[in-house]
Amino acid sequence: MADPYTTLGVARTASEAEIKKAYRKLAKELHPDKNKDNPKASERFSTVTQAYDLLNDKDKRARFDRGEIDGDGNPAAPFGFGAGAGNPGGFRPGPGGGGFQADGPDLSDIFENMFSGGGGGRGGFAGGFGGFGRREQPKGGNILYKLDVPFIDAVAAKPQRITLGDGKTIDLKIPAGLESGAQMRLAGKGQAGPGGNGDGIVTITVLPHRFFERVGDDVRLDLPVSLVEAVLGASVRVPTAEGAVMLTVPKGSTSGKTLRLRGRGFHRKDGTRGDQLVTLMIDLPADDAALVAFAEGWKDESARNPRAGMDV
Repeated sequence: MADPYTTLGVARTASEAEIKKAYRKLAKELHPDKNKDNPKASERFSTVTQAYDLLNDKDKRARFDRGEIDGDGNPAAPFGFGAGAGNPGGFRPGPGGGGFQADGPDLSDIFENMFSGGGGGRGGFAGGFGGFGRREQPKGGNILYKLDVPFIDAVAAKPQRITLGDGKTIDLKIPAGLESGAQMRLAGKGQAGPGGNGDGIVTITVLPHRFFERVGDDVRLDLPVSLVEAVLGASVRVPTAEGAVMLTVPKGSTSGKTLRLRGRGFHRKDGTRGDQLVTLMIDLPADDAALVAFAEGWKDESARNPRAGMDV
């Protein structure tokens, strides 16, 4: 894998916020749902996600910056051989191209003992290093999964069942603050490899709802009410993601008035929840003779202009 900083297009000194911002921008552009006819975009999406996973992990980022691991998270070659990022802690060719010259302290005595078979007569290169130079076996590749989550399940953080590549099913716990495009990593649920299985990467899409809408961590709902309920006030049933509840419509309510059901929105990472915002919409019957007669005989004594605030 290429340098993760290059993959995300950020400097090596980039802050966590800058890295996250760069990843979100690329993930939005390369998301598989937006590039169904472009397999290269899906491949790049996976590469960008892998780069973000590495840099978002403070320990792995520090190890990469020190040249201890490569862009795939695998251990780099010993003593910096083959290590990228400016050959940290490594060696450079000596004068005239012969041998190696250390960038750091003089290690000639150590190498002399290693190559001369010192240390118990084990002899030779391999004996001197004691197996240190053997590279860790690579893990298998990651497997990408897509999971569509119903809107009300996302609000209620209801676990979702997913079928893996081997035919087995598992129940995923929905994380707090879930948004479309979010990803979950399933350790060891990827392809098999010499060094163990890769991971499963699940990209989540929250499906739209026919009358609920997300606004930040809140859920918005337009609620039809009758003219009588709005004028006289009433207690009405209101749907929420976790079942219907009773809501009091104040006397004299108008269309557009918004009421709040606390704690009925999306779960937040800090343990709190958003609210459900209920906007009243007065629903009038069509061609109701009694209502027409009332309107024709009723006079607004205040002669007010309900559109005065709009300068008309």
